Amino acid sequence: MEMNFIAILVAASTTLVVGSIWYSPILFGNAWMKETGLTEEDLKKGSMLKIFGLTYLFSVFFALIFQVLCIHQFGPLGMIGGPDMIESAKPSYGAFMADYGDVFRTFKHGALHGFMSGLFLAFPFIAINGLFERKSWKYIFIHTGYWVVTMTIMGAILCGWV
Repeated sequence: MEMNFIAILVAASTTLVVGSIWYSPILFGNAWMKETGLTEEDLKKGSMLKIFGLTYLFSVFFALIFQVLCIHQFGPLGMIGGPDMIESAKPSYGAFMADYGDVFRTFKHGALHGFMSGLFLAFPFIAINGLFERKSWKYIFIHTGYWVVTMTIMGAILCGWV
């Protein structure tokens, strides 16, 4: 089983696509700016190439590891020592993969993993930081919602794109 690098690159782009909608005035942009104390003038400052470029790079990093969290078959692969060890793995690995190699490899299952990860990973991280930074629950829920939606879509892409 190999990583699907095209799916990783596409999934990484969801952070930018969802963010451009989520943080726009159409949805939560105005509330987010109010909660962070930012103005439209503040948002025009800085290098957009740097901001979006680094966002995409960090999203690729995240998608690399998130694929492993969303696809069950990476567990057995890790137990034999990784892709380089497939040829020397015991016959039980081959039998397991023959029986279960594509089980739960669906967009729906990946979306479930993404949603659960957003709720049980992203939300606590954002809430802990928000509490210490004395941010409002509105701020916490705006960011959490973004990550739950983004991770749900990423999980679907990473797990379902076989």
